[in-house]
Amino acid sequence: MANDYPRFRLRGIPEVRVLMSPGGIQRPHRRLLAREVFRIAFYMPHDHPDIAQGVGHAIDCYMRAVGEGPKTINYVSRSYDEGSALTTEQWGWVRLLLQNTRRWSFPDDYEDWEQSEIEKRRFERGLLFTGGSGNRNGYELEYKARIPWRPAPETTFVSLLTATLPIEFLERHGHGPVRQLVLDMASQLRFASGHAGLALRLYWWLPRADDSLRVGPLRYPGLDLRDAWGHEERMGLHVDGVHWLNFLGSPVLGQLGGADALRSRLRSAETTVAALDEERAVVSLGERPEAGDLTAGKSLPAYRELAHVLEPWLEPLFLPPAGETRYTSLLLTEDEARRWWRRFLD
Repeated sequence: MANDYPRFRLRGIPEVRVLMSPGGIQRPHRRLLAREVFRIAFYMPHDHPDIAQGVGHAIDCYMRAVGEGPKTINYVSRSYDEGSALTTEQWGWVRLLLQNTRRWSFPDDYEDWEQSEIEKRRFERGLLFTGGSGNRNGYELEYKARIPWRPAPETTFVSLLTATLPIEFLERHGHGPVRQLVLDMASQLRFASGHAGLALRLYWWLPRADDSLRVGPLRYPGLDLRDAWGHEERMGLHVDGVHWLNFLGSPVLGQLGGADALRSRLRSAETTVAALDEERAVVSLGERPEAGDLTAGKSLPAYRELAHVLEPWLEPLFLPPAGETRYTSLLLTEDEARRWWRRFLD
């Protein structure tokens, strides 16, 4: 596969400089601030007991594809622990966490210490697989189960499963096997929406003073500039933008009239709509993910067409209070955030 995806290994001193030397004197360090990745995300409006089996299946699919080891995944954090090497013993604890589907009713049924931990981390249980503490190799998988509030809140909250692959994995294996991996992961998930495509993985707040770090990524409309996590509490039943692969479930797919009705509204020769079952479908925008390039007139028309169809269901633009510019870790200005959010609609 051609090595033609844009590279963004952004290095510098993070905006938040709480880095201390052994002597207690603050000293800035250059870090890997961001890197390009291929990202997979699924938003599921269900509690852990209702999705545990599908989540376990998706994790197994991912691990079979990437392998376990120092160059891929060899570290895991469970819920509120600090994490450790992914040993046979740790896999046992991971399986126990996934298989424990006792129905909790928050907050009454928790011990006080556990209730406090859950409220602090803002999810009921979770898993984070990485290449090690501080490792930025592009391999990552995270699961966060929503808190089963009682009574149920008016706003629909979702559980989240997201994973990333380095772009080199996509280039080495090709778009076909990667697409199949995503479909395998999705096969048993009860998602409301989901996606897979190119993204920028941001590890730190980018320096405000360096405008060049923002300008580069903004020229590529097919590159998602936000993390999948961090805004899942606001996602609800909305759709998280437009990507290479777009997964639609209930209720959005039903409100669109189903897979056949959606297919009839999309004219681009690059677009395909495949029903996964009666309530789930995937919309593919071309044979491979594309970054586009606004400076070269590559605005990704198939992406734009789908965005206009899905506009009533797209996640609203949530901007921080006046004076703050942290829409993403890129620290976009309000104008930049609005233009990026509407990049496929204007």
